Amino acid sequence: MIDRLAVNPLLRVLANQRETIPPIWLMRQAGRYLPEYRAIRSQVNDFLDLCLNAKWAADITLQPVHRFGFDAAILFSDILMVPYALGQHLTFIEGEGPRLNALNDLAGLKRLRREIDDEKLAPVYEAIARVRQDLSPAVALLGFCGAPWTVATYMVAGCGTADQLPARLFAYRHPEAFTQLIDVLVEASVHYLVRQFDAGVDAVQIFDTWAGVLPADEFRRWCIMPTARLIAKVRAQVPRARIIGFPRGGGTELGRYLDGVAVNVVGLDWTVELDFARDHVQTRVPIQGNLDPVVLLSGGAALDCAIDSILEAFLPRPFIFNLGHGVLPDTPISHVERMINRVRKIPACG
Repeated sequence: MIDRLAVNPLLRVLANQRETIPPIWLMRQAGRYLPEYRAIRSQVNDFLDLCLNAKWAADITLQPVHRFGFDAAILFSDILMVPYALGQHLTFIEGEGPRLNALNDLAGLKRLRREIDDEKLAPVYEAIARVRQDLSPAVALLGFCGAPWTVATYMVAGCGTADQLPARLFAYRHPEAFTQLIDVLVEASVHYLVRQFDAGVDAVQIFDTWAGVLPADEFRRWCIMPTARLIAKVRAQVPRARIIGFPRGGGTELGRYLDGVAVNVVGLDWTVELDFARDHVQTRVPIQGNLDPVVLLSGGAALDCAIDSILEAFLPRPFIFNLGHGVLPDTPISHVERMINRVRKIPACG
């Protein structure tokens, strides 16, 4: 039997081991910037249908690994699979994003299931099994879920908004009801992640995309505490579960996040200053990040400089190279190749 830790650099970093050349993967590494993705996407009307087709989801998950040789494949899916499996109507509008029937009153909350419907998510688990079968042991397979706070913001608003004001208002005006929603999401997310581990993922990432809109006390209440409970409950069933936390926009609250949330690695967005991250975050846990997706889109000397600055700051300790958020749709493939070669110190041709 293959010792995956021995052959997989990303798993070694998750075990707090330093790599001379850091493992690399990208958030949204499978998506619209790839022609092979667009070829599959053109065959379906709704993005949800794509996520729930096990074969297509598996193929899309593997596409960037085949093209670029990333050190991890991340499951092609969406953070809103959990509300979908709790009975909330979900669809995706091209060019606008997800739409749900908004939970903007207490009656809407009562209509939610209290437990996840695994039959709805069976294609997700099947996609994981398909990828696991085809993936090299040297490449990690990552699952994921949205953090309770971030998922709740979409459920309350019915869509993404600039500042997630509907959810923030709901939490202030109806704290007991909002707590009930968070509690449902914690339990549902635990079940979902455990099933992903059972299906074959090596590690999972918890995306708290909207953590940064919260003031300090609310950050602790709605971001730190629910995520801490979620992780503790997952590890009660999967004791050695490897978990990456990504509290986007956490900024100076990252220390409090790490005080409360037992992640193996913390992901950083591009706004986190490198010296601060090196001196106050990476001394505690391995870090992941944090190239600006816009500089990857831009390319050229600015991209080279940004990559070099990150490597200089973070390479002395365990570190995973990634973006500070997802690949932007118009990103040229040549820029991704240039980034990978520079991180891996592969000489440029010509």
